[in-house]
Amino acid sequence: MNWLLVIAGAMVGAPLRYLTDRAVQARHDTVFPWGTFTVNAVGSLVLGLLTGAVAAGAASSQVQLLAGTGLCGALTTYSTFSYETLRLAEGGARLFAAANAVGSVVAGLGAAFAGAAVARAVWG
Repeated sequence: MNWLLVIAGAMVGAPLRYLTDRAVQARHDTVFPWGTFTVNAVGSLVLGLLTGAVAAGAASSQVQLLAGTGLCGALTTYSTFSYETLRLAEGGARLFAAANAVGSVVAGLGAAFAGAAVARAVWG
């Protein structure tokens, strides 16, 4: 049953990642991968909130499998982040590559901590 929850979450997360990435990137005329940056930060925020909710007993392990492992796992993308960062560096946009690498890590960790903090504030 657990694997069905992960699959169900991923069935929502993967198309959501693609659609969000395309919508965000279409609004920016730059080589910086804002779409991937956005989905990774949002996914980290949701995962931090969800982890805090589970730790506080406000959400079940099944919800964590569905929304955390499935949805957030498919929504966020380390492989695309890595590929886009490498592509920027190889294309001569080393400053953008460095900004993407550092900014993504800082934004992801910050979003996860913020989500966990919100969960603590809401569910104690």
